[in-house]
Amino acid sequence: MDVHVRDLRYFVAIAEELNFTRAAARLFVSQPTLSKQIRALEQHLRTALFDRDRRSVVLTPAGHALLPHARHVIARWEAARQAVAAARDTVLTVGFQTRIGRGLIPAVTARMGAVLPDWRLRFRQVPWSDPSAGLASGDVDVAVTWLPVPDTGEYDWKVVSTEERWVALPADHPLAARTAIPFADLLHEPFLAHPASAGALRDFWLAADDRPTPARVVAEAENPDESFELVAAGVGVVLVPAENAETSPRADVVCRPVPGLAPSRLAVVWRTDDDREAVRVFADSCVRCLCGVP
Repeated sequence: MDVHVRDLRYFVAIAEELNFTRAAARLFVSQPTLSKQIRALEQHLRTALFDRDRRSVVLTPAGHALLPHARHVIARWEAARQAVAAARDTVLTVGFQTRIGRGLIPAVTARMGAVLPDWRLRFRQVPWSDPSAGLASGDVDVAVTWLPVPDTGEYDWKVVSTEERWVALPADHPLAARTAIPFADLLHEPFLAHPASAGALRDFWLAADDRPTPARVVAEAENPDESFELVAAGVGVVLVPAENAETSPRADVVCRPVPGLAPSRLAVVWRTDDDREAVRVFADSCVRCLCGVP
């Protein structure tokens, strides 16, 4: 059985962090999953790669021997992946985690067609459990998503829209009759949240920085539709961007502005090392469409 590049990525992350918890957070996987994959790699190679106890993790001589080769294989694979991306049919895959309204798709498609007529766009919804909106795995080339994205230095972005945060509540909620709801009145409400793996994005939509104590999270959702279903069922409330709130067609959910919270920022995001013209044109087209840049 051949070793997967993924396993080498896991190995390198632990070798650089010398801590399974930090490596798991960096890779957006659970620590048990990471430990299981490393054990499988060690079994395949028939040697221990790390000496570990409760206090420390250090590379064994075999681990030191593998590290430069693992980095080389990963780098070569990334180069191969980019070469294939450049040579394949000219499709730019766009990841999104929110409803793409705002006239974005037709406007950007038209501009891409005018500037790069050989390229076409493909859109792919990515769950909130992936804080990179599909960029980390290479499943998408660019993403239209809410900030923050992982602060690893691997991504660049341009903000294309700034919107107030609103709250979605069941239509029969006692606060639903108000025209606006201060966040202080929501502090003790049961909240819906992004999955824990969403990290800083989860914290933002829970308004963690504006709370004296952590939110009471009663359920998690992977996408906006799941959130609205849970709200309609009376499970909890959730913060949403203003545009999504205003365009929600549901009669069993009401949305109200939450004054005082910092606004949300919608951005077009891409990998820092991806300098293809199509990526630049797409990002510029999003700015032109949503920011009104001529």
